[in-house]
Amino acid sequence: MTGVGIDVELHSARPACNWKKARTTFLRGCYDPADALADALGSLHYLGVPGRLTAVDLYGDTVMNEQEAAAALTEVPGLMEQCTDERQRVALDDLAAMLQECASTPGSYLWFAGD
Repeated sequence: MTGVGIDVELHSARPACNWKKARTTFLRGCYDPADALADALGSLHYLGVPGRLTAVDLYGDTVMNEQEAAAALTEVPGLMEQCTDERQRVALDDLAAMLQECASTPGSYLWFAGD
């Protein structure tokens, strides 16, 4: 649908805007080589669904703190119900794990890096 991938990285502190400098706070990543996560999030935006996940920029960078990640985590089950594609479900499972880890790690951030 979108033709872009979106990578999600968990950082121990707000990541630097520079990718190389951001490696100092990097904890782990979840990557979207098949564009499944971008497709799922793009469909939310297309359908006009309100929420934190709709605000993720598929073509740029979006950063969420632990409170925003906790709010976004509550949106995942509704998005899962709308998915008809197994690769999108797998991508959303991975995203939910990252959101949960961020929400339960004080001072952490998720960095969504779009294409």
